Amino acid sequence: MARIRSDSRSELDLVAILCLAPSLLYVLAMFVYPFLYGIYISLQPKKPGAGIFANYVAFFSDAYQYSTIKTTFMLALPTTVAVVLVALFLAYGMRRGIWFERTITTILVLPISLGVVFLSEGILGFYGHNGWLNQLLIAAGLIENPLELTHNSIGVTFSLFMQNFPFCFLMLLGYISGIDPSLESSARMLGAGPWTIFRRVMFPLIAPGLIIAFALVFVMSFAVFPSAVMVGQPAGSTRTISIAAYQQAFEQYDMSYASAIAVIMGLCQLAALVLIVLVRRRMTIATTMGVGKR
Repeated sequence: MARIRSDSRSELDLVAILCLAPSLLYVLAMFVYPFLYGIYISLQPKKPGAGIFANYVAFFSDAYQYSTIKTTFMLALPTTVAVVLVALFLAYGMRRGIWFERTITTILVLPISLGVVFLSEGILGFYGHNGWLNQLLIAAGLIENPLELTHNSIGVTFSLFMQNFPFCFLMLLGYISGIDPSLESSARMLGAGPWTIFRRVMFPLIAPGLIIAFALVFVMSFAVFPSAVMVGQPAGSTRTISIAAYQQAFEQYDMSYASAIAVIMGLCQLAALVLIVLVRRRMTIATTMGVGKR
């Protein structure tokens, strides 16, 4: 009997390995190999005779270059916090269904289908110096001079918010909708108010999903490039680390230095993910799957 079970388990393991093989090959080909090759290229400086870490030393010795880490971080973190908070507020309010839910959800996730370039053009047309918003405010007599909402960090923040909000909202809506509503009903029957139910019952269940959503939005925001160019100031206040890598690769034609910057960028994102995962592990992980939305 034991041998039959062992043979059956071996067959299941083999099937599992065969099913996972395409995914593992894809990850190796599309992520692991490019990352390792990028590290190898970054250790081959363009200048003959320089040490293998010359590109990294050059990056951290030049304030114009290493300040891009702070610039990117200052764009990504506030945007991530705003996206997660707004998505949590809306998803929590829609967790049990509301009128015109499908219409509202479609409107909220519509920016996904627009693309970054089209979205940036829309931001320039609406929030730009001569955009609709400034024309309306001036015509209404509320302001005398146009507001500067584009070609700076504000414009990039608008763009990142519109790009990343639909992903975060859909993720949190699905996560929160899966929480068993009987938990809320039980707390309400025991006399708990809405704020107490959210703080003591719902938020501990939502927190693990919230942390994952925060991590994904932060990584996507940290990799900002087209928005920083189109609605930002790529040579000034919104010169992010991805722009620094692009300039080295396609303006200075130094692929080795560009690879070093890309590796540093990846390590920053990886460090943020590790930190977020460590925070998540300190939380109580509880099942959220229940009857969900009725």
